[in-house]
Amino acid sequence: MGGDHNFSRRSVIGAGMASVAVTGIGLPDEADAQALRPAATVTMTVSLTVNGRPRTLEIDPRTSLLDALREHLKLTGSKKGCDHGQCGACTVLVEGRRINSCLSLAVMHDGDAVITIEELGRPGALHPMQAAFVKHDAFQCGYCTPGQICSAVGMLGEIEAGVPSHVATDLSAKPGFTVDEMRERMSGNLCRCGAYSNIVEAMAEVSGAEAAGTQA
Repeated sequence: MGGDHNFSRRSVIGAGMASVAVTGIGLPDEADAQALRPAATVTMTVSLTVNGRPRTLEIDPRTSLLDALREHLKLTGSKKGCDHGQCGACTVLVEGRRINSCLSLAVMHDGDAVITIEELGRPGALHPMQAAFVKHDAFQCGYCTPGQICSAVGMLGEIEAGVPSHVATDLSAKPGFTVDEMRERMSGNLCRCGAYSNIVEAMAEVSGAEAAGTQA
């Protein structure tokens, strides 16, 4: 070939592709650019009574109750274990009843009273269930323990429907569950360390049930 041209097959193909990219795609017009912008976040106002204190939150309506407690109110005692309602680590008491807070939207509980592990008891003034867990060594790593305790308190409170379980400290005065039934009702709370027998012993002491002779 004559002349000073020094084309290669690669340079010709590359130039052609660049031309197609520029002329074929083009720059987005204003309507396209508007569509590409992220939509404004919609928020809702939610009013809760959390551990006896009125709290008002401005949150995304998709926020779970667990995330509202942990991320917005910094109450990190309730744990995020599976985030699918399968482990019970996030259990809290709502209107005296235990729920998995990871499965419930905060906006669903506008006006409700929520009790977390932080309110059940404090150092020097433990809830009887907390004291029993300590006495019977009913935890190892401790990650599931807040949910276990809240669930245990809520479960024993279920013996008397309508009584907010977080105010019931003399749970032994309530007739009701056998140890086997307590095991069944606590089956939604998993302990990966396997402290189930100790948990049952703690619950049995608080409730007045007879734990002796039961299988772990």
